[in-house]
Amino acid sequence: MTLRELEYLVALAKYRHFGRAAEACLVSQPTLSTQIRKLEAELGTPLVERDSRSFMLTAFGKDAAERAKRILIDVQQLKNAALLNQNQELGTLRLGAFPTLGPYFLPHVVPQVHERFPQLEILLSEEKSGVLLSRLRSGELDAALLALPVESDQLQVEFLFEEPFLLAVPKKHPLVDPAGISMEDLSRYDLMLLEEGHCLREHALDVCRLSGAGQKSSFQATSLETLRLMVGANVGITLLPMLATIGPIMSSDQIRLLKFNDGNPKRRIGLCWRKSSPTGPLLKQLAEMFRATAQQLLREESHPGGLTRD
Repeated sequence: MTLRELEYLVALAKYRHFGRAAEACLVSQPTLSTQIRKLEAELGTPLVERDSRSFMLTAFGKDAAERAKRILIDVQQLKNAALLNQNQELGTLRLGAFPTLGPYFLPHVVPQVHERFPQLEILLSEEKSGVLLSRLRSGELDAALLALPVESDQLQVEFLFEEPFLLAVPKKHPLVDPAGISMEDLSRYDLMLLEEGHCLREHALDVCRLSGAGQKSSFQATSLETLRLMVGANVGITLLPMLATIGPIMSSDQIRLLKFNDGNPKRRIGLCWRKSSPTGPLLKQLAEMFRATAQQLLREESHPGGLTRD
């Protein structure tokens, strides 16, 4: 039994198609099929139930694929640990971020990481927070940027920064006021929110509960970009995290971003990794870089007054 054969089995379980699994493993389909049969012969029991047109993993095949996945993760961690034992700046770092943060923060920090650690390979993953936590605990990720609090005895949580929320409204909305707005001002309105599974949705619902605002039940967005476009089209109002409003992202002249004079709605962001991870010292350094960059971005974006876009 070889690690390569285990990789073929894991790929087959993931893609559920011999051709796609072979393509992912960079081998021909006959090669992958032959190696799976070889693995079955060595284990002495079928992994795949086949007929003339399709296949499915047997119950044992599914269990074996899960075991193989854990073995491959352990092997990769062993390799990374060996590299990091030689030099903390070598190896591969698998970093996750959730969709309402990653696109707006990572482009500012990843180039700095490449400059500071030129031999460190960073593999980025963007998933909803629940998926990131699962992948972090299973060893598929080395670290993840997550909204706090994160409750887990297995994870090291390094607080990075607090990110304020801004209220995005159409250009001629009644709430537009250079002096800013209060939480109470929202009580007469319904907010457009993201769909279930986004941590930002939960933060927005907290603001709704505190302010007395409602949620626009007829519409749930899949992304911040969708929310932004709907505001620009005068469909409704929403909350946006400040980092998502920086630079060309908010180029529309049909949107006004308003700051709150009270309540201080915000989210707390942290970098999380397993306490047992050999990359801990390196991640501490990255956390410092992330913290400094975020604070600079938020400081530059914070202007006096309530109206943040003309």
